[in-house]
Parts: sequence; structure tokens; C-alpha cells
Amino acid sequence: MNATRNIKPGRADHFFNRFTAFLARKGISVAGSRVLAVRGRTSGEWRTTPVNPLTFDGRRYLVAPRGHTQWVRNMRVARGGELRLGRKAQTFTATELPDDQKIPVLRAYLDKWAWEVGRFFEGVTKNSTDEELAAIAPGFPVFELDRA
Repeated sequence: MNATRNIKPGRADHFFNRFTAFLARKGISVAGSRVLAVRGRTSGEWRTTPVNPLTFDGRRYLVAPRGHTQWVRNMRVARGGELRLGRKAQTFTATELPDDQKIPVLRAYLDKWAWEVGRFFEGVTKNSTDEELAAIAPGFPVFELDRA
């Protein structure tokens, strides 16, 4: 795994993402999902995508199971955004975690969300060793969120 890993969504993924985002815009969350809104790094316009926030040890995180995607690149520049559900929007600031701090968050994320995103982790599971999780960490950006 490396810092350029970016798995593009397939046709079925596009359908599922649109459906999940539609439900979230209507105020219906699928197992805690939200719509992430982040300002584009060059346009400054809001860009949205469905995400699976994780609450772990009293903190909130966003994990990018597809790797260094457009929302990740935008988040690095914007350093925050909104998590939306229906008409409610929670503003936050974001701090990217270094690879050595990702292991417990990735394990918790897999524990909660593997049923949906486990296929992107290429055989690594919540029961994998710390060494296996550390080996994939560079390919999975993780952001800690703080309410703005």
C-alpha cells in the first residue's frame, strides 16, 4: 500500500453512493452514514460524497477506504467541512492522523463498517495483526474531526 492508492468507484458503487446520499439528504441515515461536504481545493465550491463517520474512544473520525480520493485531497486543503443529514449540518475541522496513529482507528472502522467497505482492505480485517494494519496505513487516510 502506498500514499497514491485511489480506488475509483465502479458502476454499482455509483448507484449505491447516489442512493445513500439521496437518503441522507432526506434525513435517513444508513447505519450512521452522512453526506460529507468539503470545499473544492481549486474551485472553492462545495463537493459532496457519502461517508461513514466513526466514533471511537470519544472522538470522531473519517476514514477513506478507497484511499487518496478527491474528497481526501480537498479535505487536506480545506481542513474541515460539514457532515450533513437532512437539513442538519455539523461543521467540523479536520486533522489528518499520521500512519503510526491509524492502527486502532482502522481496526475499529473495520469492526463497524467491514460489511460495506471490507473489500477495499484487500484481506486485512479487524482481526489482523498491528503489523498488517501498519503496512496498509499509508493507503488509508484518516481524519480526526473536531466540532468547529
